[in-house]
Amino acid sequence: MTRQQRTSIRIVAGDLRGRRLTVIVSDELRPTPQMVREAFFSILGDAIPDRPFYDVFAGTGVIGLEALSRGARSAVFLERDFRLAAGIDGYLKEFDVADRGHVVRADVYRWAERWQPHAETPINVFLSPPFADLTHRLDDFLKLVAELQETLSHVKTLHGLLPMCAFCHKIRNAEGKWERLEAYISSHTDADFTHGFCPECNEKHYGVKMPANSSPAK
Repeated sequence: MTRQQRTSIRIVAGDLRGRRLTVIVSDELRPTPQMVREAFFSILGDAIPDRPFYDVFAGTGVIGLEALSRGARSAVFLERDFRLAAGIDGYLKEFDVADRGHVVRADVYRWAERWQPHAETPINVFLSPPFADLTHRLDDFLKLVAELQETLSHVKTLHGLLPMCAFCHKIRNAEGKWERLEAYISSHTDADFTHGFCPECNEKHYGVKMPANSSPAK
């Protein structure tokens, strides 16, 4: 027989600090302990604010709610159990963060096969599967991790048409704002910029002629 116990979980830091969730803990549902959550978010630090957060195998949803509390741009909660999913949705509304949180009731393993994230910044994905999955579905879980890693490796790859101003060469981002080309590429890829002068501009502006195949002057 499954043992059940009602308990209260506290959000540790951020805008929702001190808010509590009342949950039923059982052998199938064991929320991440507060000490572990504190250590986890302490390690991530500035990687949380302004970035999308995915709470996979959300359970109580406390991890995703903690991320929202600490400034995550948005949080998606993946949970198959309809009662747990409804509970998360209720807390999103109660804590007034429903505009940044979205509950997806789905089987995580099937969801991962078709997930195609659309993001302009890196994405944080947290996985905390039921203990049963680690003992009875370990191969499936390892495959899931590999699929998510493969998917996330393509998030910062540019593709498709990019609206560019013909005069100033600024790029229009997904929010409709115009950014300098260097800033846009830096935020969407792993590339960095170093500035210099090509041979033509060096001769035009400084009167110094350089071989056509030379490195840019700095």
